[in-house]
Amino acid sequence: MEMALKNKIEFICSFCNTTPIIHNGSIRTIEHTNISYVGPHSIIIKGITFLVFNYC
Repeated sequence: MEMALKNKIEFICSFCNTTPIIHNGSIRTIEHTNISYVGPHSIIIKGITFLVFNYC
């Protein structure tokens, strides 16, 4: 996850007196195929999961 995106999320959560739980996403490729899976970053705030991609 980019630091700018992470800083924005942490700033918003500090303004709202909450703490986010951030899980970094990943890119996985399946061997012997041309298929790739992009796992998004997930951010959990007060039990609600938000999926986030860089540059979106």
